[in-house]
Amino acid sequence: MKTVYVGLGLLFLGLGVIGIMLPLLPTVPFLLLASICFAKGSRRFYAWFTSTAIYRNHLQDLEENWSMPLKSKIGILTISTLMMSLPFFIVDNRLVHLFLLILLAVKYYVFLVKIKTTK
Repeated sequence: MKTVYVGLGLLFLGLGVIGIMLPLLPTVPFLLLASICFAKGSRRFYAWFTSTAIYRNHLQDLEENWSMPLKSKIGILTISTLMMSLPFFIVDNRLVHLFLLILLAVKYYVFLVKIKTTK
């Protein structure tokens, strides 16, 4: 099972690195998943991952202090809101609209209230 976690960690790390270069692919969620998988799969991989610049630049504040820079928050909220608005306008179903609005409200609550903002 540990091999599966390490494999998933490498997959999510790859997707996170691609997300750094591609603005439409989210970086932080994939790197968080990679961190979780490495922590469950291998101490050595987790230690390596937490020593990389990618971890320090994108996740360290979030994992250690539950905080993010304002620029990161704005970027994540903007892109994810745009991506979530697509099904809102494409799908003609009130339950889907309600679900998306609740999801947006929870997302904004977490980012604006629960996660501290750093400079």
